[in-house]
Amino acid sequence: MFGLGLTVKKGIFITGTDTGVGKTYVAAGIAEQLRQDGVDVGVMKPAETGCAARAGKLVPRDAKRLIKAAGVTDSLELVNPVRMRKPLALLVAAAMEGLRIDPRDIQNAFQTLASRHEYMIVEGAGGIMVPIAPGYSFLDLAQEMGLPVLIVARPSLGTINHTLLTVKALKDRGLAIAGIVINYADDRRPGLAEKTSPAVIEEISGVKVLGTMRHASRSFSSIVAFLS
Repeated sequence: MFGLGLTVKKGIFITGTDTGVGKTYVAAGIAEQLRQDGVDVGVMKPAETGCAARAGKLVPRDAKRLIKAAGVTDSLELVNPVRMRKPLALLVAAAMEGLRIDPRDIQNAFQTLASRHEYMIVEGAGGIMVPIAPGYSFLDLAQEMGLPVLIVARPSLGTINHTLLTVKALKDRGLAIAGIVINYADDRRPGLAEKTSPAVIEEISGVKVLGTMRHASRSFSSIVAFLS
């Protein structure tokens, strides 16, 4: 472990049951709603892969979206200290690009941001078990940051298994779970699985489903109310 005994006043760590479930969409929506509510919110995307190269620099699209939503002036290096060009799992991308990720760099950036803002939103990459460095995953990072975890899940068939496994991993480590958000990443019409899965997930896991976000919905006030 690389622990530094980090502390933060208030915030959430956002993880997904998989990649492409809409973590950035939910994180940005919550950040924007908090800002509109008068909260000094800071954002962080510790690591991002699949970054486009522009003028010799890698541009992290998700991190920039979070910065815009929160309206912060924090440097991109603090908000997103680790970025890779290849759209692969973080550890794989780092190995292929000849880079070594030191989790302490992420922790130090987080500590700086947490000291500046009233509320922190940290968005992981992929799921909670995705490795950042050998022997160190986003689960370890969330634990060291001491933030409750908000799970973003798919609405489709298979989400019960993925979500319950994520809940189990968090509970086994003793992490607080802020809740679950079911997010529609496309405009499909809800089928029977989509209509029944949230209630099953909530009943079995004992974790509240804070809301179901329809495709392109911009209403995050009810979810923010649960997190306050």
